[in-house]
Amino acid sequence: MPTALTAGSGTPAPVVAAAADAAAGRSRGFRIGDINIWPPVVLAPMAGITAHPFRVLCRRHGAGLVVTELISSHAIHYRNQKTFGMFDWSADEQPAFCQLFGGDPATMAEAAEIVVDRGATGVDINMGCWVPKVAKTGAGAALMKDLCQAEAVVRAVVESVGDRVPVTVKVRSGWDRSDVTAIRFAKAAVAAGVKSIAVHARFASQGFTGTADWSIIGQVKEAVGDSIPVVGNGDIETPQDAKRMMDETGCDAVMVGRAAMGNPWLLGRIALYLETGTLAPEPTVAERIATAREHAQLQVAQMGENVGCKELRGLLGHYFKGIPGAPRIRQALTTVKTLAEIEAILDGAAEWHHEASLAAGIAPEGAQGAQGA
Repeated sequence: MPTALTAGSGTPAPVVAAAADAAAGRSRGFRIGDINIWPPVVLAPMAGITAHPFRVLCRRHGAGLVVTELISSHAIHYRNQKTFGMFDWSADEQPAFCQLFGGDPATMAEAAEIVVDRGATGVDINMGCWVPKVAKTGAGAALMKDLCQAEAVVRAVVESVGDRVPVTVKVRSGWDRSDVTAIRFAKAAVAAGVKSIAVHARFASQGFTGTADWSIIGQVKEAVGDSIPVVGNGDIETPQDAKRMMDETGCDAVMVGRAAMGNPWLLGRIALYLETGTLAPEPTVAERIATAREHAQLQVAQMGENVGCKELRGLLGHYFKGIPGAPRIRQALTTVKTLAEIEAILDGAAEWHHEASLAAGIAPEGAQGAQGA
């Protein structure tokens, strides 16, 4: 059962109440195996992004389910210690699924058993990653070119851990426009015992270019019916986008990826809009600073100052996207080596925003409560 979201976490109160109902089995939600999930908003797995600190923040702000960044089954097989360090899920973010990638059924089955032994709530199989270093090994989206092998991988993982935790799959529409394989694969996945399928409605050959064709999500949903939930992914940037995707495709939940970077509030705003039709305001500058600060503190606590600060150089700038003063803040963050440096930059961020707003002839937001939050 999921851990209910808590009041005071930045999540709108109606979403907190709905999540508590879902945890108690009292609301519609959606189910992956025996797990009730509410809100129907999932944080997408993203390499270098969805480590424990960001997953925790996203759960607090309204995600019903979070997923780890993709983890190599081969690295697990060879007991790579850096990879084992990615087993970073904890009770305060459950339900949290671990995403694995690999093209060998036996290795994937072994890796799934190991992560479940380490406490993963569920196992998600990556069949959507298109980057060459993954696809050239026959893993990720390359499996969409060989549905027999894809089905073999799924069956091996389900046979390994399917009696203990739900097994899910994330796919692309297909490898390229010549063949929409997601629909055929979804039917095979249901037969193999998968409990949910997430569809990024782009082809692997597109990468992140072009637009997502949501009609393919609808076709997958039509193909599997009510046998398993279908999670739609691709081009969800606003609460209205999420509602429109669910209305147009009939999908059971939405998955948000790049738009959530530096914007965990989006997940709660989507949840509130789906639950009540209310469009919550964007976060204030003070809220952005406070959450960036918490992200930094969590990251350094987990990874240590050296590694944590290097990772944060590219992460924290996303919190200030689109506001006056953002370029100066991002530039200052690119060279940080210590948490103290990050804290100092965030202490000055409100004033930099104020100065940039005045220079642009825009009324700046109040910065009260930003420092020391």
